[in-house]
Amino acid sequence: MKVNANTLKNGNVIEHEGRLYSVISGDISQPGKGGSYINITMRDIETGNKNNVRFRTQESVDRVRLEQENYQYLFKDGDMVTIMNTETYEQMAIPMELFGEPGQFLQDGMVVEVETYEGKPLAATLPDQATFEIVEAEPVVKGQTATTSYKPAVLDNGVKVMVPPFVESGTRIVVKTEDGSYVERAKD
Repeated sequence: MKVNANTLKNGNVIEHEGRLYSVISGDISQPGKGGSYINITMRDIETGNKNNVRFRTQESVDRVRLEQENYQYLFKDGDMVTIMNTETYEQMAIPMELFGEPGQFLQDGMVVEVETYEGKPLAATLPDQATFEIVEAEPVVKGQTATTSYKPAVLDNGVKVMVPPFVESGTRIVVKTEDGSYVERAKD
């Protein structure tokens, strides 16, 4: 789909010189002489390399439509993850790196969203929050609860996170998958 370069926003995917790029940022400049232009910082989806490109604001660029589908996480095998389409039950193996840093919070049966272009997976995202059990936490030091300090703890999947002092081993907590920060005690 052709769009004007000045309508590109962060996260849009465009095709430029035969490659797919994800837009990181755009800055419109209006020089005193000549027409205005937009400087686009974008990342190559396959290689991860950043690139800066200058377009005239009225120049047409090819914006790509990605398909988003829900898949259920089944298991991990080395650096590959096997997932299953929740509607067609078709299984697919994708590289763990598509999840990025949040991939460490994958749980059995978790429903993830996978973005594909012409059947090729480009990115995968986890739900915003996930529930885990604390298997190891430092004991509370007397007087520590009066402050807003956090202590290290280990989740049942082996990931270390920071939790408030009142959280003990065996407590189920909700964690943000984006950065691993503590949200609240689980309500289940």
